[in-house]
Amino acid sequence: MAKDVISQGIAHNALAQGTFVKGDIFAEGDLRVDGKIEGNINCQGKVVVGAKGEVTGYIKCENAELMGVVTGNIEVSNNVSLKKNCIYQGGMTTQTLDIEPGAKFNGSCEMRE
Repeated sequence: MAKDVISQGIAHNALAQGTFVKGDIFAEGDLRVDGKIEGNINCQGKVVVGAKGEVTGYIKCENAELMGVVTGNIEVSNNVSLKKNCIYQGGMTTQTLDIEPGAKFNGSCEMRE
């Protein structure tokens, strides 16, 4: 007799340091990038780019926390947080934006409600 499994947690995906992906990524849960991605990310949760992470491409997600290097446009429905030592270059659309001292932001930002 099979039992139904009910998951109370949110799915988390991770791309480890030293891993390189060339292509698009689609994720239903959160995504953490400590490796390198050349391609677009479409995530229904939060995207975290770690201090050693690099993303070149378009990112669409609910929330974004950037600590590494991101080049390309991002569309975030809630909040973008640029942590110290982050290097971001591109255009972004978001509801709120947090920039810590030491973060580098070269581009444009459109704030939406």
